[in-house]
Amino acid sequence: MNRSIRHVWMAAVAMFAVLLLALTSIMFFQQRSLAADPWNTRTLYEQFGRDRGSILAGGEEIARSVPTEGDYAFAREYPQGDLYSEITGYFSPVYGATALEQEMGDELSGSSDDQFYNRVMSTLSGEQQTGASVETTLDPELQQIAHDSLQGRQGAIVAIEPDTGRILAMASSPGFDPNKMSSHDTESVMAASEAYSSDPAQPLVNRTIGGDLYAPASTFKLIDTVAALESGEYTTDTEIPNPQELELPGTSITLPNYRGGPCDARDVADLQFALENSCNVPFAQVAMDLGEDRIAQTAENFGYGQDLDIPMSVTPSSFPEGMTDAELAMASIGQYDVRSTPMQVAMISAALGNDGVLMKPQLVDQVRSSDLSVIQDFEPEELNQATSADVADTLEDLMVSDVDNGIARGAAVPGHSVAGKTGTAEIGSETGLTDSWFTGFAPADDPEIAIAVVFEDVDTTTASTLTSPTAQRMFEEVLTR
Repeated sequence: MNRSIRHVWMAAVAMFAVLLLALTSIMFFQQRSLAADPWNTRTLYEQFGRDRGSILAGGEEIARSVPTEGDYAFAREYPQGDLYSEITGYFSPVYGATALEQEMGDELSGSSDDQFYNRVMSTLSGEQQTGASVETTLDPELQQIAHDSLQGRQGAIVAIEPDTGRILAMASSPGFDPNKMSSHDTESVMAASEAYSSDPAQPLVNRTIGGDLYAPASTFKLIDTVAALESGEYTTDTEIPNPQELELPGTSITLPNYRGGPCDARDVADLQFALENSCNVPFAQVAMDLGEDRIAQTAENFGYGQDLDIPMSVTPSSFPEGMTDAELAMASIGQYDVRSTPMQVAMISAALGNDGVLMKPQLVDQVRSSDLSVIQDFEPEELNQATSADVADTLEDLMVSDVDNGIARGAAVPGHSVAGKTGTAEIGSETGLTDSWFTGFAPADDPEIAIAVVFEDVDTTTASTLTSPTAQRMFEEVLTR
């Protein structure tokens, strides 16, 4: 009898210990993850019952909470509609949060570790807790130009301050109206989500940092040029064979220069002429001469393959491995399987304009509590010395010549020195449409802005009226202040 009682007692003690451990795990170790679960009903009621902090650009609210009737005390509102949609994202009782609403959610809701004191004081005073405001690095004027330039087109624009990495503009088109996704009317939110999700143009995808990525086309020739100069085997005066077309090794395929263009005027070309006129053949020959490893390493130095958060996650750009010479030749002109975000292309120009130093792109400037005290102050962060200052200076000269004398002249701003490079990516369209690029920085000798512009599915004539002129308008906005 005593043995049976002892066994029952021991089993009861064991069950109590297991229960205690489970409760301890939930209360102490899983609390944060459970609270962060977007499907936690209690969390949703708590968050939407709280005065969430604002997101700002240039001191102007681009996302804010407003009192409302119904189950939740506050609703999220986006005064500028789709102007900042790829940046703010949305905060929805149906689908949770995206973009900055998600990544800075703890700060905006007031639940970050840095806001512990504020939470204690709110509890003691009995006052409504207010979340912190997030001040972005965005320049409203530049964001408006980028947004307006993309209207009616698919594409993306990124602008960066080269010496700090501060993101000045980030526009993806088409965008969406975050107000439709943040409504408390469940049926209308679900209808909006279905409409956006079924749209082949994918308005919910932020093309600046993600999505299917782009072939960078001739903007990648900047990487080739850096690799060539760093190798010591090439200078700006080195003569490179420049036939009208190059037979790719091991294939029956030929790689042509742009037919009827300036490239056909010379049988040999130096790097300046090749870059000014975006001649394919010289760069393909340079890449095959240098080899895949050197081109890949140079691309990596400028950010290819790196995981980044701005604080949203940036899809790594990629340069393929294990290529044949023919594939390497195509990759050297930004085709084959090379894939880039517009953010990555802007980072290349930013590093070249910053004496070869690549700074981490950053979208958030400060986080301030409801009493305006600074909770977080983001400092510039160096990612890498992408290339030497001497090589960067040489690229600056070549890119200035491209704008002054080459095919990027549409980006020129009278009275100012502008550096730039264009690109045209073949996308396999039966209609012959392409993705058109521009990247560059200004003023060339001490840049305040570096940009990447891409328009999707355009013909050559239309591209000439869109890509470089858009860059010109953004440069002019900065240079004429």
